[in-house]
Amino acid sequence: MPRIRGQRLAPSPHPPIPWKVPLMSDKITQKIAPAKGKLGILMPGLGSVSTTFMAGVMAVRKGLGQPIGSLTQLGTIRLGKRTDNRTPKIKEFVPLAGLDQLVFGGWDIFEDNAYEAAVNAAVLDPALLKQVKPQLQKIKPMKAVFDRKYVTRIDGPNVKTNGTLLDKAHALMEDIANFGKVNKCDRMVMIWTGSTEVFHRPSKVHQTIEAFEKGLAKNDPDIAPSQVYAYAAIMSGVPFANGAPNLTHDIPALLALARDKNVPVCGKDFKTGQTYMKTLIAPGLKARMLGCNGWFSTNILGNRDGEVLEDPGSFQSKEQTKLSVLDSILQPALYPELYKDLYHAVRINYYPPRGDSKEGWDNIDIFGWLGYPMQIKIDFLCRDSILAAPLVLDLVLFLDLANRAGMKGIQEWLSFYFKGPMTAPGLYPEHDIFIQLMKLKNTLRWMRGEDLITHLGLEYYD
Repeated sequence: MPRIRGQRLAPSPHPPIPWKVPLMSDKITQKIAPAKGKLGILMPGLGSVSTTFMAGVMAVRKGLGQPIGSLTQLGTIRLGKRTDNRTPKIKEFVPLAGLDQLVFGGWDIFEDNAYEAAVNAAVLDPALLKQVKPQLQKIKPMKAVFDRKYVTRIDGPNVKTNGTLLDKAHALMEDIANFGKVNKCDRMVMIWTGSTEVFHRPSKVHQTIEAFEKGLAKNDPDIAPSQVYAYAAIMSGVPFANGAPNLTHDIPALLALARDKNVPVCGKDFKTGQTYMKTLIAPGLKARMLGCNGWFSTNILGNRDGEVLEDPGSFQSKEQTKLSVLDSILQPALYPELYKDLYHAVRINYYPPRGDSKEGWDNIDIFGWLGYPMQIKIDFLCRDSILAAPLVLDLVLFLDLANRAGMKGIQEWLSFYFKGPMTAPGLYPEHDIFIQLMKLKNTLRWMRGEDLITHLGLEYYD
């Protein structure tokens, strides 16, 4: 792996597009349709993340555990002045769907039902899985859209084989409609929980929806399976989130389609383990003007995601989102004396015995007053899917909220959950997790007509 020095964010591939952003200074209450009826959660990829999420929600419903890690379930939001003592839970402040309203479905290249897939993933305790076994067994994967060229390390029999990519997109739309009908869903959300696809850049087929649809009809090799899912979701009016670093709906054609269809979208790549640590530590270093000249990160991971990332093409997709974080937070162009010569490297190693228990090591070489060197070392022994499952829950509930509030296109306020946040064309992404959280909560305050929290003003005296 070549070393990467001073990694810079690539220029946006998207042309300028007129973008209507609501003024958060307007103190009005957004009209939000009520969260009535069933909310269908559709997931391309019934693997460790999705089955951990589904089994977890079912366990919480039964009182077998708590939704630890979920902002929507356990988080609070401050309203007004600190002296007002108004701090409701988020789920009580904005009208989110309840856990008992969720129904699950998805696609996978393997035929295992959700219970069998969860057992194979070996994330959750078998005794817990048995208590939700009847519910999980009912969730059987629909045939997937799959191309071995985009995920080279795995293959399976449960795939759609007939027709062009456009035919397969229409088949996905039929799947979506049938799922909603059978399960009596009032609304649906789709979230990509599948494997990481190989790295590729936008081409001519991605620039307009007309070119994209012609490409679908002609089986253009530059159209990835995840893009077919995103197209099908948006065409069906279903909000879409991308939990992997794939080039999926972050292309001009699908972003324009999302705006035209009034569909909220967000992504990409769940921020769970090592990158989560970086977005905690790096803002603290910059806040105190401490320098950093080296940050070496390596991981061992044994689940299916680790196996897929053994392929250099898939790893390159992951590497791009992991590497972009530090450059965005530390801003070496603004602070050259502190970060100009930062050496940043990322490695991921497939190690089957570790399973879903990922281990991430970071060696950080920093320097302080008069340039004196210091070090920080992190050994994060985490559970990849355990960290990802509550993110999936929050994202589907917040996307549904955004949809009912009439919000469309990129939902940058959900950057809190992603390694590679999507932004409006021309804007750089914000990676500082504390700024991301403030943006998320201020968006919720704005939705409900509450004052935004800016930490300005003498609250004890006004």
